[in-house]
Amino acid sequence: MTAPIDCTGTSAWAELESHKASFTPDLRGWFAADPTRVERFSLPLADLHVDLSKNLITDEILASLVKLAEQTGVADRYAAMLAGEHINTTEDRAVLHTALRRPAGMEPALTVDGQDVDTDVQSVLSAIDAFATRVRDGEWRGVTGKTVTHIVNIGIGGSDLGPVMVYEALEPYATAGIEARFVSNIDPTDMGQKVKGLDPETTLFIVASKTFTTLETLTNARLARTWLWDALAAAGVDLASDEAKSNAVAHHFVAVSTALDKVEAFGIDPTNAFGFWDWVGGRYSVDSAIGLSLAIALGPDTFRELLAGFHAVDRHVAETPLEKNVPVLMGLLNVWYVNFLDAQSHAVLPYAQQLHRFAAYLQQLTMESNGKSVRWDGTPVNCETGEIFWGEPGTNGQHAFYQLIHQGTKLIPADFIAVVNPAYPLEDGGQDVHALFLANYLAQTKALAFGKTAEEVEAEGTTGALVAARTFAGNKPTTSIFAPSLTPSVVGQLIALYEHITFTQSVVWGINAFDQWGVELGKKLALEIAPAIEGDDAALSAQDASTQALIAYYRANRK
Repeated sequence: MTAPIDCTGTSAWAELESHKASFTPDLRGWFAADPTRVERFSLPLADLHVDLSKNLITDEILASLVKLAEQTGVADRYAAMLAGEHINTTEDRAVLHTALRRPAGMEPALTVDGQDVDTDVQSVLSAIDAFATRVRDGEWRGVTGKTVTHIVNIGIGGSDLGPVMVYEALEPYATAGIEARFVSNIDPTDMGQKVKGLDPETTLFIVASKTFTTLETLTNARLARTWLWDALAAAGVDLASDEAKSNAVAHHFVAVSTALDKVEAFGIDPTNAFGFWDWVGGRYSVDSAIGLSLAIALGPDTFRELLAGFHAVDRHVAETPLEKNVPVLMGLLNVWYVNFLDAQSHAVLPYAQQLHRFAAYLQQLTMESNGKSVRWDGTPVNCETGEIFWGEPGTNGQHAFYQLIHQGTKLIPADFIAVVNPAYPLEDGGQDVHALFLANYLAQTKALAFGKTAEEVEAEGTTGALVAARTFAGNKPTTSIFAPSLTPSVVGQLIALYEHITFTQSVVWGINAFDQWGVELGKKLALEIAPAIEGDDAALSAQDASTQALIAYYRANRK
């Protein structure tokens, strides 16, 4: 195992500490003195236009950040990932989500641990294409011979957050008359709401669990199976025999899993199970078979375009010098804010309603990846790591939390994302509503960057104590990301952008971005506590006093 480089011991880190010591942000002054700032700090990334000029950086700071990437081996670590080295050290695995979007026939071919990765990936993609086409063309039918009108994806974490986010983002492409719904929460309300109004004869369930053992997913899968049997019986379908029940499951359930024995035991035909590999982390899996729901609802061609968008960013990262490499630079900016300017959180603010689940998706991607306090060799970290990612779309956020960003005491870097051409262009009395919407997008980054001085407030006639209340400090950092429209390729580009931002930070910090041991303890304890809730007094007595009291409250009030 190669030990991570101590970022705090590099000369670049020392330079950044020196910059911080004398740093006074002055976006107004920088823009006024430098007419080329926007041009220098605006970069292309496939279809994306990325403007970094409103960030709290100078050329000298940016040069030191790039040097930090060089001295911590960001490019080498990325090359190692692409080559299939086992950079997931705690699980001794390769990390090859980038292989999921390699185009067929790409040279050189990728073989890892004796496995022909390209052939394996293309085989699964072909199976996904074929199955999605069967469903969309009406060849796949339910047990009563009716075609599919609804699919319900049952998963959790990456098996849910990715597909639901992309489905919402690309909803205008769902033109085949097939609606997708997504169940993840073990709260029975989630399943109850998602099957409400569905016709069991035209519903197809996708159970997404690599090991087919995930507690939440398997519980929800069993609930869905029971619902199917009950609803079909209520519709007059004869399910008196076990054979009839099994036949119904075989017609209405497929799986995304590699545990074919468990899939078959559940009642799903193993030929209708679509696999992926241990080198695909859950939060990096939407472009694997986990995207089956997308291929069905949006179409195989749309899914392939999504993959092409991912790949365009992968190539950018691999081929672009660090000083022009957009995901690397954005990751380095996050390091600057976290480690030198004491930022604790990061807002992602899409001015595109279709991206309303993007921040939630990024929460898992970034915080599960970089929420670590040990480095990849098991030694403690020696600097702050990770950020709290959050956000809401468009003007909704303006009427909620923007006050804190503008005039609060916390530094909150923010990424603003918008598209030039909306999916649904509308006018209000001759006013282009999307243009009005984008005026807000542009106004917010301008206000955050340049603020409003007391003199400007007074010039408008305000006096006394109200002057301070109406003054905006400015120097609030933002990145603006623009795209022509929200195509499948652009959605793939946005996801891959943040994957590689996250990876860049992880390399600088020396942490493993591809494990998630922090989620294990709570799941184990839940299995121990469950019997106590159900009435097992011995299990109850094994709990701490607070947990015992809470369980007693539950027992006393459960109807």
